[in-house]
Amino acid sequence: MWLAPYASHPEQTKGRRHPEPAAPTRSDFQRDRDRIVHSTAFRRLVYKTQVFLNHEGDLFRTRLTHSLEVAQLGRSVARSLGLNEDLVEAIALAHDLGHTPFGHAGQDALNACMQGHGGFEHNLQSLRVVDKLEERYLGYDGLNLSFETREGILKHCSRAHAEALEKHEPGGVGRRFIKGHQPSLEAQLCNLADEIAYNAHDIDDGVRSGLITMEQLEAVPLFVRFRDETLSEFPHAKGRRLLFDTIRRMLSQQVYDVIDATRAQIAEHLPVTADEARRCPPLVRFSASMREASTQLKRFLFKELYRHPQVNEMTAKGRRVITELFEAYVADPKAMPADYAAREDLHRAVADYIAGMTDRFAVKEHERVTGERVF
Repeated sequence: MWLAPYASHPEQTKGRRHPEPAAPTRSDFQRDRDRIVHSTAFRRLVYKTQVFLNHEGDLFRTRLTHSLEVAQLGRSVARSLGLNEDLVEAIALAHDLGHTPFGHAGQDALNACMQGHGGFEHNLQSLRVVDKLEERYLGYDGLNLSFETREGILKHCSRAHAEALEKHEPGGVGRRFIKGHQPSLEAQLCNLADEIAYNAHDIDDGVRSGLITMEQLEAVPLFVRFRDETLSEFPHAKGRRLLFDTIRRMLSQQVYDVIDATRAQIAEHLPVTADEARRCPPLVRFSASMREASTQLKRFLFKELYRHPQVNEMTAKGRRVITELFEAYVADPKAMPADYAAREDLHRAVADYIAGMTDRFAVKEHERVTGERVF
């Protein structure tokens, strides 16, 4: 695999928190990917919500299928740019490990419960999962991933949290938020691949669910452009095939746009190492016109899908489940497994336990501890 000078080269990794000898047949980033795939948190993603709650249908995206789509898109772009595909895949597969059940509604509910106790943020929780909560090795907590993978997982971080991370790990993954630097180009790519993936598959799931229609999508110039392109080639296209072909063309053009716009940024700033790329402005990006088109699409989805009354009804129930579980466990820690109940920081232990739940387990557990059936 050819790597550009500004890519993350595995032999130049900043290492692991707990030093380990090199593997004979795999790079550090390949080992990271493998550890993530075999983790408990990764398996749970199959029953965690993307937009539609897990019980609402078998064909809607989950956190697992979303992560796989991000990895696929990311690797496609990385190959064209000479970036490290293995690192991109590792970050993509791990970026949602800390997500709560019930999607962003669950995160918001848990963050509200944790006010006064450090708050809750899913990017920080994803890092916490791979650094501490996974229990697979005898020599350390977590998965002991490389710096570069951990850096990519921590997409967002408040100043206060960054300073706390820096205190416990000087020069670690929190420092860039203090210094105002960027993550690796591979991490930047995963952030954009995440956006491309969820915009496309939320159109698909939204139409499949009946909550948005092809007629409503007339308000989205990016969608109309590629729907008309499909119809010019296949005039009789309709229904699911028309939708799929339109989305396929949208995805392809966004990928090509990222490749071209990023190449132009790299040519302008000329980083010659991964660290030089970190000190540049964000280099992996859309062109200005595609950024505007993507923003218009996100506004449409926010208004017509994410705030649809039916989605609001289900997510309100999810928030209730999270909130009432949190209150029940704080009042009676013994209702949790013994290792959580025994922790010194009770509120963080409750947050960790709830964040690790799948949608269906949270619903079942809520019914057990409250005697009420919400769904």
